[in-house]
Amino acid sequence: MILNAGCTIVEKVAEPSAVVLMLRPQSGLAQKITASEITINPPSNIVEYTDAFGNLCQRAILPGGEVHIECSCTAEVSDAIAVNPNAGFTLVQNLPHEVLQYLLPSRYCPSDLMLKLASEIAGKIVPGYQQVEAIRSWIQQNIRYQYGFSTPSTSALETAHSRTGVCRDFSHLGITLCRALRIPARSVVGYLYQLDPMDLHAWFEAFVGGRWYTFDATQAEPQGNRIVLSYGRDAADVAQVSVYGPVEAGTVTAWVNLA
Repeated sequence: MILNAGCTIVEKVAEPSAVVLMLRPQSGLAQKITASEITINPPSNIVEYTDAFGNLCQRAILPGGEVHIECSCTAEVSDAIAVNPNAGFTLVQNLPHEVLQYLLPSRYCPSDLMLKLASEIAGKIVPGYQQVEAIRSWIQQNIRYQYGFSTPSTSALETAHSRTGVCRDFSHLGITLCRALRIPARSVVGYLYQLDPMDLHAWFEAFVGGRWYTFDATQAEPQGNRIVLSYGRDAADVAQVSVYGPVEAGTVTAWVNLA
């Protein structure tokens, strides 16, 4: 399927401020990007670089006043995500070097504190993909999706206690439980076709069977037609807008349509 996607972000900037954006996707395992652009109005010079996680980032100075950041892309994506219940557990000593960082506890994913819950959910299941699927299914069935019960600082441990959150919280909990079982897991932010209500979306990937697989605990069934914008250890690494200055939190309007 070919999708057009994008978003408009409006920020109220008290004085000129530095910003780092992650709003341009790159071609990868499950997507081919054929067009991508980003503009800032009033105009500002944009400089791009690649961060430590391989994400394409944009640096700029936001002028004072109301600033509109607009981005769009066209992507050829898979209608379905890859599913492989036979993908096995990879011993830590056999993991690629670049994957090891996704085993460690991180700011919102205190995996060292959640081994008990992870073992209760998936400890007796065949190690690997089936464990991750058990974790995804447990979150989907036991965590209530609801706005207003979590904040940008909510950790996976807090979500496990409250049993309430949004896609970001579902992703963090899945990542944390996987890492507790020594399965590398990473945060993903992007677009999902026909998401309701439409917004930027978060899910997670786990490394089993020698590759990354997609898991989304907000969905009852595997669903493709995703466009990845960024990867990281947790939300701290994948923020779409990081402003360094006096800025009032703005609005985000996202859209995904058939090309």
